Amino acid sequence: MKSSTEAHSSHAFLRRVRLAAVRGPSTPLLDEVLASVEQALRVRGHEWTLEPDDRTDAFVTTARLHEPVSWRHSPLFTGRKRYGLAAKPATYTFVQVTEAQLQDLVQRFDAALAKDPPDPADFDLPGLSSNAWQVLRDQGSRGGAMMCIGRLLQAQSKSLRVVMVIGERTADAAYLFDLAGAYPRIDADTEDGLCGDLALRIATHLSTREVTAHRVDGEPIPRATWNASRARLAMLHISRELGARAFFTKMVRIADLVDVPAITGAVAQQYSEGCFGTWDPVLQAQVVTVTGSQHPVVKASLQEDDLAVITGVLDCGSGARVRLVEGLRNDPPSSEAVEFASIDEHLPRVQLPAAFGVAGPAPVVRSKLHGHRGVTSYDPRTVEYVSLDAPFFRYLVSCSTEAQAHGVTAAFARSQALRDPADPRTVVFTILPGHGLLAVEKWAPGTQPFDELLGAIDSGRLEVSSGVPQGSMHYAPRGDRMVLQFGCDAHTAAVGGPGACELRSAENG
Repeated sequence: MKSSTEAHSSHAFLRRVRLAAVRGPSTPLLDEVLASVEQALRVRGHEWTLEPDDRTDAFVTTARLHEPVSWRHSPLFTGRKRYGLAAKPATYTFVQVTEAQLQDLVQRFDAALAKDPPDPADFDLPGLSSNAWQVLRDQGSRGGAMMCIGRLLQAQSKSLRVVMVIGERTADAAYLFDLAGAYPRIDADTEDGLCGDLALRIATHLSTREVTAHRVDGEPIPRATWNASRARLAMLHISRELGARAFFTKMVRIADLVDVPAITGAVAQQYSEGCFGTWDPVLQAQVVTVTGSQHPVVKASLQEDDLAVITGVLDCGSGARVRLVEGLRNDPPSSEAVEFASIDEHLPRVQLPAAFGVAGPAPVVRSKLHGHRGVTSYDPRTVEYVSLDAPFFRYLVSCSTEAQAHGVTAAFARSQALRDPADPRTVVFTILPGHGLLAVEKWAPGTQPFDELLGAIDSGRLEVSSGVPQGSMHYAPRGDRMVLQFGCDAHTAAVGGPGACELRSAENG
């Protein structure tokens, strides 16, 4: 096995980052951990300062469990104005939780999630709004108790990235939560040490940029052309099909989780769960879902205003090329638009049978589906798994980043099923560590958009689960299937979902 340093070196995008420590409510253990993280960052050539400036990539601060931080004192909400910065740095908040406190929270949320109907009082904790129980219950449906704990700490600390340090007098482990729902566990006996590993993970987060600077390209699509689009109707149809299968969890609305009166300009008011898109012969472009950061978007019941058209990736790579549509609201596409477009640009184009009504070559991928779900097993005769490079499973990045777009594109570019027209496998997927899955389908005669993807899910050839892998994983043969294995026995993974091993680690220490 490669050492973590060697594995991390293949993240070619890693750069020198600059962090600014901002004082917050702390504990002696948190002070020790921050000092060690600072040292680990400095040894690796990164910068640490007590004076934020326009070179600052992130604030680092602290908070205490069940002592909600006022939004007025949160660097995430007020740091930019407080220090007169041109841009808003990211924020990492460290929170100490003892093993006993963690067990109490796990047991509390496990019991609350098991109740039907739910009891809102079970979710009544400091710092949460009166509606927060609905958010926590829905989030817990896909990530269990640990997802609820992450959202609780984010609400209490007023921070999207939270490092939960486990221990009483010494740091025994840590969990690193983010907005997308990742919660990888870092143990104290890791090769680089707990704080060294945290330093590398933080540097990895900060070394990549968001690729959501989309740009309008070309004349608006006439309404008559839009009405003739097959993809338009297919997107509305599959939205409801996926909704009937509870594929998407509800959008996270910040105001439903925590009472924050001054949210505009600090963070997006809501966080959308998943996206999908399909290539249209009429438009010669992809029709995809729009972002949920501007207006609420219910992916399970899309309207036409919830659709966008993308034609490729900008030369600078900072976003997608977008075509407006006459008569639509024309919100920007989902944050995964660059991933969707880049996959097509790095794979072959194929000449389709006349029945598809495509005059020239089309992308080999017909439709794409991104969701905050995992895959516990699949049938290798009809489904192919393509893995991201190993460093992505330990040093996570998130959706909407250039690093993930490159990683996803490289994975699908290696697909045998997509590169060989004779390969009988029509569905290909990858796992986005800590985040979800991205599955695509090939063109199959006699089918409509998403038929292959939906058929694979419904038949169990692609066994989708609510949990998402949070660490190293792979698929191993069991009979005629490939079954998820990672960090524990395969039975736990298959029965408890991909999050089961991490949660069991939390329960057993």
